[in-house]
Amino acid sequence: MPLIPPSTASTPATAFERLVTIMNDLRLNCPWDKKQTLESLRHLTIEETYELSDAILSADMPEIKKELGDIMLHLVFYARIASETNDFTIVDVLNSICDKLVNRHPHIYGDVEVQDENDVKRNWEQIKLKEGNKSVLGGVPASLPALVKASRIQEKARGVGFDWEEKSQVWAKVEEEMQEFKNEFNAEDETTIDHEKAEGEFGDLLFSLINYARFININPEDALEKTNRKFIKRFQYLENKANESGKQLHDMSLAEMDIFWEEAKKI
Repeated sequence: MPLIPPSTASTPATAFERLVTIMNDLRLNCPWDKKQTLESLRHLTIEETYELSDAILSADMPEIKKELGDIMLHLVFYARIASETNDFTIVDVLNSICDKLVNRHPHIYGDVEVQDENDVKRNWEQIKLKEGNKSVLGGVPASLPALVKASRIQEKARGVGFDWEEKSQVWAKVEEEMQEFKNEFNAEDETTIDHEKAEGEFGDLLFSLINYARFININPEDALEKTNRKFIKRFQYLENKANESGKQLHDMSLAEMDIFWEEAKKI
């Protein structure tokens, strides 16, 4: 088998063709690549997507480039496997997405006029319904993490005009849900608390907070992940300081730990 020369591609088309050629070679000759199926690649693709997400949140451009390449490889890999059963090819995949983009952007490739991005989103959802989608929410993957799913549900509902008019209305809803949640824990006897109902109220509270975040242009998934990272950094500082002092966290009082925690917040 001839060696693949170092990258000399100067256009997207030639670079993409080089990737497809390499993928075809690997599928025919590499024992690992030959064994892979759509199912076996699935969890790896999910992992690569999260790695890309991490790189984006870290603003690490070299890592973003690397992770994009990994995901691109997976996409080509799926298409190669499907071509072996005559279901579709990479050409079918690319033509399909191109056709969809043209069809769903009539303000670019047709005579439809839009005023802003909200008009674009509304048109997008209406076109999807005309294409045969039974529900605006039908395109929300069932397996999405709940926080991301809530955001997508709200965005799609907004796309067809089902939304609050003012952010003050959304904040009032947050306060209402907070009070309803608090009411479930006002009983003096904890055994009388309806935990199933309390869980429902807590879910309503989270949903309303996510809705408010959307109104003020905050991505709740990104916001929570940044808080997770901040907590990890501060907690690891606390652990390191405890070790330097010859102590274990479980032997320290909260007051002692709080001293290091306050130090971490200043870094």
